[in-house]
Amino acid sequence: MIGKSQMRKKAVKAAPIAALLTLLLTILLYTTKGSSTTSTTTTTTTTSSNQKLSLTLPSRAATDNLIKSAAECDLFTGQWVRNPEGPYYTNETCNRIQEHQNCMKFGRPDIEYLRWKWKPDGCDLPLFRPDLFLELVRGKSLAFVGDSVARNHMQSLLCLLSKVARPEETAEPSGKQIWFRYKEYDFTICLFWAPYLVKTGSLDTSTGRPFDLYLDEVDETWSSQVAQFNFVVISAGHWFFRPTYFHFNRTRTGCVYCPEPYEDIEHLLPSFIYRHAFHTAFNAINSAPGYNGVTFVRTLSPSHFEGGTFDNHGNCLRMSPVKRDEAELEEREAEFHKIQLEELEIARKAGGVNGGRFELFDATLSLLLRPDGHPSKYGSPPGVKLVMRYDCVHWCLPGPIDAWNDFLQELLRREIQDK
Repeated sequence: MIGKSQMRKKAVKAAPIAALLTLLLTILLYTTKGSSTTSTTTTTTTTSSNQKLSLTLPSRAATDNLIKSAAECDLFTGQWVRNPEGPYYTNETCNRIQEHQNCMKFGRPDIEYLRWKWKPDGCDLPLFRPDLFLELVRGKSLAFVGDSVARNHMQSLLCLLSKVARPEETAEPSGKQIWFRYKEYDFTICLFWAPYLVKTGSLDTSTGRPFDLYLDEVDETWSSQVAQFNFVVISAGHWFFRPTYFHFNRTRTGCVYCPEPYEDIEHLLPSFIYRHAFHTAFNAINSAPGYNGVTFVRTLSPSHFEGGTFDNHGNCLRMSPVKRDEAELEEREAEFHKIQLEELEIARKAGGVNGGRFELFDATLSLLLRPDGHPSKYGSPPGVKLVMRYDCVHWCLPGPIDAWNDFLQELLRREIQDK
């Protein structure tokens, strides 16, 4: 089981000017002027199963007192509670949803999985408000570094923000960088697709050959640009369970799940390459010239295959969250989670050359308790042949992963108010 996350307590700054700025920002974000209530924006949409959804943004009044209790609370240890007001967008109101996460489009019949919110044990977590979020990040920049679940998270953020603003998009031809600019707010989001965080050879899955990982060399696609961002959310996960050859000093040293006999090459577990990849990535961030931002280490997003593996009849058919005493991470996922926490502490102690910091974004428990939130068969039209017939890795949009942006909003608020 996952224990309580150890959140670093923020020191209250004593300087009068900083205190005043903090107060003003808190008033802007979490209160209303001269009134305890605020009107909400409501639209109505219909799902593929003809069920009506009322898309109502959470009111400012609903968050008036939450900020006080959430200020130093452990956000990541809690449970899911009912939220009859969800969701806050659909596939009709947001055009950023990829087909394989578009559960509404492909006929998922139930909507109850959309009507939950995360409740930390020691406080209430303010729900995401797009208008307040954009004011919070005005003049700042945010990068997501990772794999398709990092993209899943970013697309959730774009959808939540679409109620208020839509960005200009530019993409590199390789698809490894996608930029979204909210010009009215001088706010930029960038996704760097780097599923291993470190330098790799070709990641063409059609060859059937194990991938080449250079565990002592960072992926410069993202690392060479990290200094321009105020905030970075870094993550990695399920790609490390694929067959790979790993290299040190440009020399093949061993492999994970490779076809060669044990006497021909050293075979090691995925945890070995996972630890080295994060260690190399964090070292690169700490030594990046000019980087003085905050790096949030978003922990592993668990899968929920039951009745088999991803390639052998495994599926995710549950229709509601589970309790903490009903869920446990798979052994190898628990090991990955442990590695992330250990490498985070190593990186914190090492310290950045320009004052950059690392913070924990422990998302694992929240989605461990949501086996009902995956696309399963509702990520493609019926009859389409896929590598993963039932998708129990990614998350429906809208869906439980939207709560990660409740986390992100509070984490950013803490950082910005502390400055």
